[in-house]
Amino acid sequence: MKSFNRSWLVAVSSIVLVCGSILAQSTPKVLMDVDHRTSVSLDGGWHFIVDPYQGGEYTFHREIRSDGYFRNAAPRKGDNTLVEYDFSRSPMLKVPGDWNTQKESLFYYEGTLWYERDFNFQPRAHHRTFFHVGAANYQAKVWVNGKFACAHEGGFTPFDCEVTQLLHSGSNFAVIAVDDTRLADGVPTLNTDWFNYGGLTRDVSLVDVPDTYIDAYDLHLNRDRSAIEGWIHVEDAPPGATATVSLPEARLRTTITLDATGRGAIRLDAANLQLWSPAHPRLYRVLLASGEDRIEDDIGFRTVTVDGSRILLNGEPIFLKGIAIHAEAPYRGGRAYSDQDVATLLGWARELGCNYVRLAHYPHDQRMTRATDRLGLLVWSEIPVYWAEQFGDPAVLAKAEQQLREEITRDRDKASIILWSIANETPATPERTQFLTTLAGDVRRLDNTRLVTAALLVRSEGPTRIIDDPLGRALDVIGANEYLGWYDGAPEAIDATQWKIAYDKPLIISEFGAGAKAGLHGSPSQRWTEEYQADVFRRQLKMLRRIPQLRGMSPWVLMDFRSPVRVLPGIQDGYNRKGLVSNEGQRKQAFFVLQQAYRSNTAGRAE
Repeated sequence: MKSFNRSWLVAVSSIVLVCGSILAQSTPKVLMDVDHRTSVSLDGGWHFIVDPYQGGEYTFHREIRSDGYFRNAAPRKGDNTLVEYDFSRSPMLKVPGDWNTQKESLFYYEGTLWYERDFNFQPRAHHRTFFHVGAANYQAKVWVNGKFACAHEGGFTPFDCEVTQLLHSGSNFAVIAVDDTRLADGVPTLNTDWFNYGGLTRDVSLVDVPDTYIDAYDLHLNRDRSAIEGWIHVEDAPPGATATVSLPEARLRTTITLDATGRGAIRLDAANLQLWSPAHPRLYRVLLASGEDRIEDDIGFRTVTVDGSRILLNGEPIFLKGIAIHAEAPYRGGRAYSDQDVATLLGWARELGCNYVRLAHYPHDQRMTRATDRLGLLVWSEIPVYWAEQFGDPAVLAKAEQQLREEITRDRDKASIILWSIANETPATPERTQFLTTLAGDVRRLDNTRLVTAALLVRSEGPTRIIDDPLGRALDVIGANEYLGWYDGAPEAIDATQWKIAYDKPLIISEFGAGAKAGLHGSPSQRWTEEYQADVFRRQLKMLRRIPQLRGMSPWVLMDFRSPVRVLPGIQDGYNRKGLVSNEGQRKQAFFVLQQAYRSNTAGRAE
């Protein structure tokens, strides 16, 4: 819990003492494959109370209340006790879902909101129960039956807190306080170019596991693709415990003896395995078992490496034809979370001719990465270390490392993810470089089967654009954002631009683009028209083809998305308009320019 700010640590500690539930306090973890485990969904309607002054937690002297909203009290007939709230008579919000787009009065609300839900549950003997939250933006505290369960910071990664001792047979209730206040020492920090959707934005459930259970594992092809290697970990495994891993379709099976920590190494012959690729996204059903626990997963097997300036997928060079995507829901707006959201967004990406997507600027819902596995879309996944973080603060580094661990733990079984990104458009200061170099080392320690990247800034010397950020030394693949023709000069200047790159590594232009209001037409020289955006794309594509080490691109961005800093009336109206598709599904001219380049394979070369 070292990543929480001091006030939240004090609050959580006090609540634990006051409630007498020290035994219930737990540091949340991330269980792999929650979507493949026995669970009870808590999605649906939750009662809520808006609490901008945090009166549900603190007294007027700013002391922790022993009778806070987490007790779920209510005025009762014949009882004269003063109770000034009642969840049962309060309005409801849908979970998953942000609060901003569900209630007009909450659209710009930033602060604390309390959720409450009653549910029936029947505990199982010799089993444990975890309270799972797919994401809660940004800080969350969970109580079950009035007892504190856990707290979590980070708006885009899952957490699971054990509640076995807090539940009982029959009727139970959960209360969750979610605070989406932007923090100077948060990850992300105060300023972002996306909307700060608050609330329980992803699935909530109770997850059932045996007393001894598989909590993490890794399965991947080794570098020469001769074997599946990895490990499995079983929580509270007894001495001499074993685990089995099998791929029935490939007729592969092995039994592993676990060590004293519950961990065991995995190795399976992969000579006859069909490899996962965009052209053939083959997934195998994988069965993992230990004691009473069983998990079934769907996993693809492939390798991704670099060779000089080439990216090699399964040993073959590949050019990444991509698009950047925000987790903004098409049509209805708000945070994307549903199967329909995923199908629409990735459907547009496939229509463009993409083989790759950059999921910006934070981990997306697991439905997205499950779908990219099935569809054969390669993925750049990143944590929201974005712009001007407090890079000299060790507590901020701890928060970033926590989110990185949670992201990798959840998604390490996804073949589609080939790039872990550690930052976007950060200033090239010594403190920043040390901070991000540490994160790059963390990635390699946690998962050395994928590539490390970051979206760097570009600097200018006359008509030459230079990529020499010192962070490049720590990366496997250089990502670079540039906006020639939009923020950087007129579109005509794109034609004469030259590039100087300090590293003999693969380069992905992780962002380029221009804004356009769908349906606004005019001269290619008229800003905000579809013609202007299309002209920038034509010039950019021609220019980028001249960069010898260019190995991919993910133009900004698939769809218009909400951003409070985009305020131009009649054009932006609170949206970043760089989408190739409007938030209402209208394809702009630039969509077809990029589509033609991708379908004709003229955007770049694999080597």
